[in-house]
Amino acid sequence: MDVILVDEHDVELGTMEKMEAHRRAVLHRAFSIFIFNDKKELLLHQRALSKYHSGGLWTNTCCSHPFPGEKTADAASRRLQEEMGFNTPLQHAFSFVYKAPFDNGLTEHEYDHVFTGTYEGPVSPDPDEVADYCYKPVEEIVQSMQTHPQKYTEWFKIALPRLVAFLQEKNSGA
Repeated sequence: MDVILVDEHDVELGTMEKMEAHRRAVLHRAFSIFIFNDKKELLLHQRALSKYHSGGLWTNTCCSHPFPGEKTADAASRRLQEEMGFNTPLQHAFSFVYKAPFDNGLTEHEYDHVFTGTYEGPVSPDPDEVADYCYKPVEEIVQSMQTHPQKYTEWFKIALPRLVAFLQEKNSGA
């Protein structure tokens, strides 16, 4: 699979095979999805142990990369269905760039588009992607991240505080 290479303004620069982009730490487009239930709890998933990095760690509802030529919002909807087994309307919240090296020599260097949504219903995760899942209150997740950061993916530790700030600003009418 190829990923879309971008600059720090998300302008497309070309494509590269996904694992090569992660070996070379090249900035590429990605997305992260945060789904909440009606109680405002966040749907977390534990990455399958077989994932090429961060296996067994807890993270946001879904994340991946759009295919070359695919709109990021379309990719997010597609991947949510593939990975978690459901669809729900998604809203783009914000974007950020991060770079996180891993012990296996790979590096995530992503221009990450964050999407949010609400969903009540069955979850049918792909076992090749997801080892477990649960809904948790955001405050409980934040507290757990502070006491047990090793249980969470690097991008989730960056994205969640930004999402909390975004939602607080949105709810305050600012």
